[in-house]
Amino acid sequence: MTHVVIIGNGIAGITAARTLRQLEPDTSITVVSGESTHHYSRPALMYIYMGHMRYQDTKPYEDDLWRRERIDLVRDWVTEVKPDESAITLHRGGHVTYDKLLIATGSKSNKFGWPGQDLPGVHGMWDLMDLNAIYETSKRTRHAVVVGGGLIGIELGEMLHSRNMHVTFLVRESSYWNNVLPPEESAMVTRLIHEEGFDLQLETELKEIIAGPDGNVAKIITNHGDEIECELVGLTAGVSPNIDLVKDSTIDTGRGILVDWSLRTNHTNIYAAGDCAEIVTDGDARNVIQQVWYTGKMQGEAVARAMAGEDVHYDPGIWYNSAKFLDLEYQTYGMIMPNPRDGERWMWWEHPNGKHGMRIVYRDDTKTFIGTNVMGIRYRHEVCESWIRDERNVDYVLDHLHEANFDTEFFRRHERDIVQSFRSQLA
Repeated sequence: MTHVVIIGNGIAGITAARTLRQLEPDTSITVVSGESTHHYSRPALMYIYMGHMRYQDTKPYEDDLWRRERIDLVRDWVTEVKPDESAITLHRGGHVTYDKLLIATGSKSNKFGWPGQDLPGVHGMWDLMDLNAIYETSKRTRHAVVVGGGLIGIELGEMLHSRNMHVTFLVRESSYWNNVLPPEESAMVTRLIHEEGFDLQLETELKEIIAGPDGNVAKIITNHGDEIECELVGLTAGVSPNIDLVKDSTIDTGRGILVDWSLRTNHTNIYAAGDCAEIVTDGDARNVIQQVWYTGKMQGEAVARAMAGEDVHYDPGIWYNSAKFLDLEYQTYGMIMPNPRDGERWMWWEHPNGKHGMRIVYRDDTKTFIGTNVMGIRYRHEVCESWIRDERNVDYVLDHLHEANFDTEFFRRHERDIVQSFRSQLA
């Protein structure tokens, strides 16, 4: 009987385990997880902290999933992968052998060698251990500093703000997340952060974290020489593939674990999927690392088929993402960069209240719709994706824009104003 071992209890690992069970009912499957017994939704961690959800509410499956799906669980951390022996070693001792191995260890919070970055009171925001540590530090915190912008930074800031802490953001960019968002969207988020009472310090970086007499965080020093007293520091300057486990092995790595489009490593019986995988591309194209929930699920399904012997070429599909900046909802469909690329034409509409906005991007020569950013308005995923997939003309999109809106009954609709503005811009 073939024995498959999966390292990691996240969306990629559990999706792979469940898909493989459907494809190969007789295969022996073992999941190794040191973090948690049960798979849970990482994007929901902030809502546990804020009291909107309980931990058990974040588990998409019932606790007897393992028994029903005949998946064995080893609650331990893996300390080493030994490809030549087809085995992994465990923190508590012993080892587990495999016929096929999937590494789905996810991401880890970035650290850049700041003095004091490992002091008590300094936290990332990525897993249950981070959540528990932040909860304990919060009990003695009046002022927190969050280092870095982006989606994780705003989530952590909102969490701490909800418990009446004063929160200072240190953001090295000149506007919030403008390395990802176009200027108008970034400006909208920046205004909102100021309006909600956060201390947002732009073009400012962390230089050092200083301990107090008790050994805990007492203050930070910025690159401008300013000192800010605080009891908690959140490091949210992005994440990177969690590949420490294999760096000293014969498994090839770059930024992540190097895999082909079937998610196979340089060892024919070892695979990687999810945040830790780096897909090698042909030519001069940049290798692909995808670190969002839905791509983890897609990669989990694809790698299970590959491990079952199917001829698989992972297709990431049309890019999309959704998030919240405090009360401002954000959706993006299609790959929209911070600045226009050659051959692109941009259009932007914004409501006078500064709480709603929309961007449409299309090809200048053919007027083919490329994508959209939607701020403060809810649009249907399947409709926006179909416009991109079917290569609809921008005029068609404007004629059918109302079909995408799925705001609830009493929300004001803005499509008439949006279309009028975009028609004027097209003219």
